[in-house]
Amino acid sequence: MRLFIAISLASGVVDALNSLSHSLRLANDGLRWSSPDTWHITLQFLGETSIETYSCLVQHLNQIKSPPVPIWVHGTGSFDRAGVFFAGVNVSPELRQLEKLVTTATSRCGLAAEDRPYHPHVTLARARGDNRAQALRKLQSRANRDAEFAAFTAQEFLLYESFLDARGARHEIRERFPLG
Repeated sequence: MRLFIAISLASGVVDALNSLSHSLRLANDGLRWSSPDTWHITLQFLGETSIETYSCLVQHLNQIKSPPVPIWVHGTGSFDRAGVFFAGVNVSPELRQLEKLVTTATSRCGLAAEDRPYHPHVTLARARGDNRAQALRKLQSRANRDAEFAAFTAQEFLLYESFLDARGARHEIRERFPLG
């Protein structure tokens, strides 16, 4: 199973991001816009995982003790090389600590954290084809880099299973882990 650990978004943030993404869409813009039901803030992507590792993950993630995490989604940006347009997420000390607790827990099950710095975000669109950079530049010229969205407090984090098909990704919650 293909797994990741994430924080779900508050409904008000989803509504605001949905409004933003609809306002930015153009016909034939070279972008695949993600569905609001797939939006989340990744704490760690795990990839293909065995049933044995899944059991280990649930055991160790259940041991995490963390206060609720304040979340502030703001601004837009892009990862040009990956062809991703996103809404940014402020890295609060609480979010950074939760991410470290999650990666420590998963390391006990043999899974390694990524080498690159943690950059939480909400993926809104992916550029397709050979003109990815151009599509992202056009999109960024229309987007408000300083867009503000409602803050919220995450009361839990989740273990998701991801399913990929020709239409994109579909995510199902497998486990919930309370904060506080």
